[in-house]
Amino acid sequence: MGIIRQGILGGFRKKTGSVIGAYWRSLDVIKGLPRKSNKPPTEDQLNQRARFGLITGFLSWIGPLIEVGYKALSGVETAMNVAVSYHLNNAITGVAPNFTIDYPKVKYSRGKLTLPDNIAMATTVDAQLDISWSNLGTDDQFQNATDRLTLMVYNPSKTKFVSVKNVVARSAMQYDFVLPANFSGDNVHCYLSFNSVTTKNLVSESYYLGATVVM
Repeated sequence: MGIIRQGILGGFRKKTGSVIGAYWRSLDVIKGLPRKSNKPPTEDQLNQRARFGLITGFLSWIGPLIEVGYKALSGVETAMNVAVSYHLNNAITGVAPNFTIDYPKVKYSRGKLTLPDNIAMATTVDAQLDISWSNLGTDDQFQNATDRLTLMVYNPSKTKFVSVKNVVARSAMQYDFVLPANFSGDNVHCYLSFNSVTTKNLVSESYYLGATVVM
């Protein structure tokens, strides 16, 4: 039975007849009951399900990064929903049914904070990535020496993500990212971003550093 708590014009909760009432992200929402269908799914429907499953499975491992990186873009929708929508439209490659993630198009963060210049990555030590950048220009609305670095690395052969959040300031201009020892010899995909510590929810686009074989 549905219950109206705020008068005849208010929202209601639970099931009543063929609809369900709920309160979702500050909104009163009414949804119809799902209809059962005996029709087999079309090829397009199967492909869309495959694409959706691929993206949600991938992003589910980096939920905390998504929550920060898409916070400013989410309103009624959740940060994860916004991220899923972006990746469905931009970060899938291949021909059905062999869809794969287009790793250079992956973005765990999207925002207006300025990325630094001369971003580079090197591998000179076993199980370590040497990340460097320049701290050019003066502090302004979209750049500050105190902005903090976040890094993410994905190892497809082990289906494993590693990340560090807000580890050093933009002014440091370098960071040595120590990876798990068993990553040595594996090909990994690497990303970075910066987060403001002076302006709430101000983040940069995540930047694809490239793919590299870990020493």
